[in-house]
Amino acid sequence: MTEVTKTLARFAAGLRHEAIPPAVRERAKLLVLDTIGIAVRARHDTDSTPPTLEAARTLGLDHGQARVFGERGGWSPAGAALVNGALAHSLDFDDTHAPASLHPSAPVVPAALAAAEIAGRSSQDALVGIIAGYEVICRISRALIPSEHYDLGFHPTATCGVFAAAAAAGRVLGLSPEQMEDAYGIALSEAAGSLQFLGNGAWTKRFQVGHSAMAGLMAAVFASKGYRGAAPAFEGRYGFFHAYARNARPELAIEGLGQAWETTAIAVKPYPACRAMHAAVDGVIQLRARHNLVEERIKSIRVGLSETALRLVGTPQEQKRQPANVVDGQFSCHFGVGVAMREGRFGWDDYAGHIGDARTNALLARVEVGHDARAEAEYPRQFAAAVAIETVDGVNDSLFVPIPKGEPENFQTADELRAKYAALVQPVIGAAQEARLFQAVMGMDSAASGGGVAAIFDAAAPNSPDPARKSA
Repeated sequence: MTEVTKTLARFAAGLRHEAIPPAVRERAKLLVLDTIGIAVRARHDTDSTPPTLEAARTLGLDHGQARVFGERGGWSPAGAALVNGALAHSLDFDDTHAPASLHPSAPVVPAALAAAEIAGRSSQDALVGIIAGYEVICRISRALIPSEHYDLGFHPTATCGVFAAAAAAGRVLGLSPEQMEDAYGIALSEAAGSLQFLGNGAWTKRFQVGHSAMAGLMAAVFASKGYRGAAPAFEGRYGFFHAYARNARPELAIEGLGQAWETTAIAVKPYPACRAMHAAVDGVIQLRARHNLVEERIKSIRVGLSETALRLVGTPQEQKRQPANVVDGQFSCHFGVGVAMREGRFGWDDYAGHIGDARTNALLARVEVGHDARAEAEYPRQFAAAVAIETVDGVNDSLFVPIPKGEPENFQTADELRAKYAALVQPVIGAAQEARLFQAVMGMDSAASGGGVAAIFDAAAPNSPDPARKSA
């Protein structure tokens, strides 16, 4: 039997700053910056945020010294992890890992930062914990075989995220390998996440990722106090790989561990929607520019995806052509390519202008999304797409996008990453605070960052006296 649980426990508990290649640490800082930028904007500009905050406060989770991105009030560590995890996933703009088919940062970063607040650890310690979490979440999802995990109705960011949050928080708290095994065993009882949100545009996708951040933190804290967890958590008869998968390959979870870093395989999204449609959006933007197209000229747009992508963002066609809310739009390839054709871009602010818009809906009726064998051949390495456009005046062109923008092989430039982050946070905290937050995050790797993570949360909050709580 492959000893996945012990191996991942030893890895996460024993990970040291000096053992992590500099390129891995640099990539991790960019991922943290991207995550915090999304969370800050979501704190002030997402429909699910006010009830999230109100419910958390009703439960008494807003009393303590931990922090929520984008505000200055104190929260309990569990409350901060819950809210920050939900915020980081609320725009569907957060990073992805194609082979694992999930979003690594949203459950991991909030858990690590909350643990650092509990234990008074440095931001460098938090960064090491975050990298431990990234490695765990990507590896265990790959081992599950993501497409089969999806077929069972699970949402891997949440189900795998609780173990990654436990690894991240546990590393920050200084758990021993044995305690880390307990943390994984406790997290096993909290591993949850359903795809049923696709049926009605529910907000549960956001909640269950926040819950995984909170539950992973709780698992690590319980383990630190000697609480015994189920073992082995992953490969046991009733463990994660047997209960949540059909044909898991446990060996993938530890293959190349500590040598091949999954952190550098994490992609950053250029568009605030499910990653499964990004290559299609890239293709439409390219064809639009190539032929100087406008929506009135479009006769048809045809998109070809893998079967997994098609299930997520392509079917049922009529429902995808008529998104009624932001979540519907985030999982509608028809909507994404329609906005891209109309605007030549696809950003967060485009939801307000296009959901329910008559012209956009008329264009969506001319979008057809189906299966493409070339895209299937690329999955799960990449969410590729074939795109073909026909116009009323005789243009008939197509292209195949094998690697969407933001993947490691097609990564954004430093200027593009900074522009995405700045566009999200400047409307909330202003240009001066945006620069201060950028410096705080990019300085996490320094030994001089020994003052904890307070500088990050301070910079992420507006300067005025707690406007966040007024807006909620």
